[in-house]
Amino acid sequence: QVQLVESGGGSVQAGGSLRLSCAFSGYGFSGYCMGWFRQVPGKEREGVALDSPGGAPTYYPDSVKGRFTISRDNAKNTLYLQMNNLKPEDTAIYYCAAGGRPFRYCNGRDVGIYNYWGQGTQVTVSS
Repeated sequence: QVQLVESGGGSVQAGGSLRLSCAFSGYGFSGYCMGWFRQVPGKEREGVALDSPGGAPTYYPDSVKGRFTISRDNAKNTLYLQMNNLKPEDTAIYYCAAGGRPFRYCNGRDVGIYNYWGQGTQVTVSS
């Protein structure tokens, strides 16, 4: 069974940076599609960095492109989200998610494939 635990959230001023971590336990981390999502109360959950194994391009929406970077450390079974030049509109609860079946083809941009979720970590950006 896959379990995901996020950490690294907090409060930061606009223009600052944070790095979120997601510890993955279970089998096959390097073979899953992995993604970071965020949600603000009353709004739909938004994928902010969606990654497919095997070298397919990572998806970033325009709202975060050039500021957010997703990465994996397969030796540590850990997913990261580096967030730079943060803006107040980035304030949200951030979740990591794993999707698909390990080492089977998956398209990280297909948000419907994500079936394992962490508990979320709060990011607050003040102006």
